[in-house]
Amino acid sequence: MSVVSLPAKRRRSDYPEAANLCEHCTAKCCHYFALGIDEPEVRRDYDFMRWYLLHDRATLFVEDTTWYLLVHTTCKHLRDDYMCGIYETRPQICRDYTTAECEFEDDWCYEKYFESPEQIDEYADALFGPQFPEPDRKPEHSLRSRKPSGLPIA
Repeated sequence: MSVVSLPAKRRRSDYPEAANLCEHCTAKCCHYFALGIDEPEVRRDYDFMRWYLLHDRATLFVEDTTWYLLVHTTCKHLRDDYMCGIYETRPQICRDYTTAECEFEDDWCYEKYFESPEQIDEYADALFGPQFPEPDRKPEHSLRSRKPSGLPIA
């Protein structure tokens, strides 16, 4: 049996300090956008978040106590060589972005990360109790997650 070795992770320290890390990356920052959202306080706030997660390619995460809506989508101006097709006229947010704390090394993680409406609903249920309690649910089953109900098919 042969052992497969994984490729070595690229580290910032592998490049000179003056190097443009963008020239050595697959433009991870151009494959999503994240918007800060209000921290949820009441059950209704979590229900709005559940709605966000009903949309394709949307996730939620918490970083340093700030909640974010993360939309996994690629900028339409990203070229095949991972460079910007409108670099000279790119939006100000892109101009302000630096590689000082970007995803180049891929070793970040989130305090909380939600990928599905069921996950955020279960989290809210743990905080506030079930939003849609099942009348025939027995107390001895309270540690198990409810079976998610299917979405209506149009």
